[in-house]
Amino acid sequence: MHQATILRPLLLPSLVLTALLLQGCIMAPGKYSPPKESVVLKPLPKEPFWWGTSTAPFQNEDKGYAPGSKWYFKTDWDRFAEEGRAPARGDYAVFSWSQFDKDLAAVRFLGVNHFRFGVDWARVEPRRGEINEAALRQYAEMAHKCREAGIEPIVSLWHFTFPDWLYPTDKSKANFLNPDISTAWQAHVRRVVKATMGDVRIYVPQNEPNGALQLGWIGAHWPPGLLVHPGSYKKAMQVSAGMFRDAASIVRKERPDALIMGIYSLPEWKRAKNADPTSSIYHLMLHQNHDHLDMVADTCDLIGVNYYYSQQASLMRFLFRPVGEHNSQYTQLGWEIAPTGLYHVLKEINERYHKPIVISENGIGTQSGQKSIRYFREHVAQMRRAMNDGVNVRGYFPWTLVDNYEWTEGWTPKFGLFSFDKTTHDRIPSPSAYWYKNFIKAYPEP
Repeated sequence: MHQATILRPLLLPSLVLTALLLQGCIMAPGKYSPPKESVVLKPLPKEPFWWGTSTAPFQNEDKGYAPGSKWYFKTDWDRFAEEGRAPARGDYAVFSWSQFDKDLAAVRFLGVNHFRFGVDWARVEPRRGEINEAALRQYAEMAHKCREAGIEPIVSLWHFTFPDWLYPTDKSKANFLNPDISTAWQAHVRRVVKATMGDVRIYVPQNEPNGALQLGWIGAHWPPGLLVHPGSYKKAMQVSAGMFRDAASIVRKERPDALIMGIYSLPEWKRAKNADPTSSIYHLMLHQNHDHLDMVADTCDLIGVNYYYSQQASLMRFLFRPVGEHNSQYTQLGWEIAPTGLYHVLKEINERYHKPIVISENGIGTQSGQKSIRYFREHVAQMRRAMNDGVNVRGYFPWTLVDNYEWTEGWTPKFGLFSFDKTTHDRIPSPSAYWYKNFIKAYPEP
């Protein structure tokens, strides 16, 4: 990576931040206050610590059907790539659909007791009202195979992608702002839960909706690719939060003992006094961390923290990223490696929401095995530090199982515990996979 490279779009570019700041000084988020009619949840039972890992359907799954087949499908991300807005993923990814047993074998090699994977809405409903029942059965079978292997399956109902029929040419009516979204979503959630609930107890309604909303309606880097649409952004957030609450209600109606986990992108933001004298940028990023979660936290049995890096909240730091892979303090993507940031985020989330926490993603893009091992070892140490200080952490999930498609960064970043052999489709364990396997065997309880 080069010093002058524009920062990866998980963070807002300077132009967008400036436009927002022109609206006036942004205040810090207020204290979290659950709604008056908050969902009453039972205390979680004591369970063995959740050691796990995760995948995502669009990043991992092959289509499984040839173009022209009745069940061939496209997502909004396929369309976004066709528009030239993202690298093409192709139809094959790492074959986690047609060769799920290879994923499962890798998961078993690690010795984890939990595994999170997602359901691709477009695969299940490639056209409005046309349901691929065989796909639903296969997702259910994937969960069943995990259960048979002694691994608790966790299912994400939405991991960034929508069917392309919710992504029209008029992007102001795309995805969360499609007029049909809420009704279609409720039907989708109901059918997925009915198909999988025999083996699935833990559901994630939405993965990182806070990041996807910012990137789609403010930063223009993810679908629908709109630049600085604050009104639409706020409306989309309200719709998304309503969909989250609907999903939680449907899940609990179908399986009363189910657990709901909300998963959010939660970097540690550091105040830059000289570069941000009013703290407006810093407060803006705190809003990104908390606003959506504030709307749904009362429905969550657990809060999933996706933590990768710490960053100064300033215009210059958003515009430029530091040297990446060849600097020991940064990842391939130019993210600062800051294990103590995880401790601070865990403490903040614990104090704000008073909920059990799972570190649902934590990982590093690197081709260095030793750098990866150091990253995981030091972050686990900070997790243990937080637990010693009273934070109720229930699990830890390195991202990700196998090197895969990394959204607008394409295939370059290497986050996998396993690499992917393009010829045999085998998953090849990395040094960090061996480290993780040996660590959780030695320390089943952190």
